[in-house]
Amino acid sequence: MRFLITGGGTSGHINPALTIAQSLSDRCKSDGRECSIIFTGRKKGLEGELIPKAGWEFRDVEALPMPMKPTPAFFKAYAAMRRGMKTCLDIIDEFKPDAVISTGGYVSAPLLRAAIKRNIPIVIHESNAFAGRANKVFARKAALILTGFPNCEHEFKTNGKVVFVGNPVRDRVFDYTHDSARSELGIKDDEFLIFAMGGSLGSATITSFILKMAESKPQYRFRLSIGKQNVIPIPDELPSNIEVSEYIENPEIYLAAADICILRSGAITCAEACAAGACVVFVPYPYAAHDHQTYNANSIKSCGGCEMIADDRVGSDLEGIIEGLASDKAKRDHMRECAKSVAVLDTTDRICDAIMGVIRSQN
Repeated sequence: MRFLITGGGTSGHINPALTIAQSLSDRCKSDGRECSIIFTGRKKGLEGELIPKAGWEFRDVEALPMPMKPTPAFFKAYAAMRRGMKTCLDIIDEFKPDAVISTGGYVSAPLLRAAIKRNIPIVIHESNAFAGRANKVFARKAALILTGFPNCEHEFKTNGKVVFVGNPVRDRVFDYTHDSARSELGIKDDEFLIFAMGGSLGSATITSFILKMAESKPQYRFRLSIGKQNVIPIPDELPSNIEVSEYIENPEIYLAAADICILRSGAITCAEACAAGACVVFVPYPYAAHDHQTYNANSIKSCGGCEMIADDRVGSDLEGIIEGLASDKAKRDHMRECAKSVAVLDTTDRICDAIMGVIRSQN
């Protein structure tokens, strides 16, 4: 079987695409069938780094963000999309895929337009409670829409099926317990670990807060991911109780090991935090489309699986929330249990079943 997969810009689009690819490959092998997969995206984007690193074939396709209004940037983006679509038509004609799969982002537009022109079935996975613009636009022509949150049918105008599957997370997220993760990282029983990550691109709010707290709270140990677009100066000399890096390829071990996690609430971050049974304080990104990160976090908070604080309240209130959780192990354990209870454990099986069903219906 042959699949073209697209999606990029942030890890929230890329990691689900990688998980779907691996799941489809594993399913085909278990059924005794060959599986070939090619990804498309921007070589200069994060997907151009992470996808080849994961061992998948990657084709560079031109694309730019599409403004809402006909400004000069709009016409430039439209021209780029047309050139990218030509590249994708050539890839489709050469590769002859059984289906095209998109996890969103503007980089997906050229391949999806090419798939429509060549009458290739399209499968869209929307990870958030509110659909992204690219996914909404192409949903009309999609054979199947997979959603990360339940009850999202109203988000799409489509003749295809809308199926709730949950958000795909890497299998290794399920591999760790709190104790096994701490043991692997060498964290002592009497060390209190706070893990902070502002997403693949970073969060100035979270980074600034954690750097200051590490200075004032030497009794805690901190692990901070600042993201690839960090704008906060990082001192040459840091306190001994904090480790800082631009990007963490295995955040799942820190999600499981940390006593408290401070995170943005992108859909995949939420899914991985629940799968890992993490104790989390979510700080939704305030400029996310439709404020979808707040809705994502609220879906977990409603069952007791997290705490949440607005971005503009971090400086005044987050330290108090952390101190309250640090002194209440029973509450942290309860939050872990509640978060774990809303994790969808068979997401990849649901996704593979749905995609295979679409292909069978086309034949």
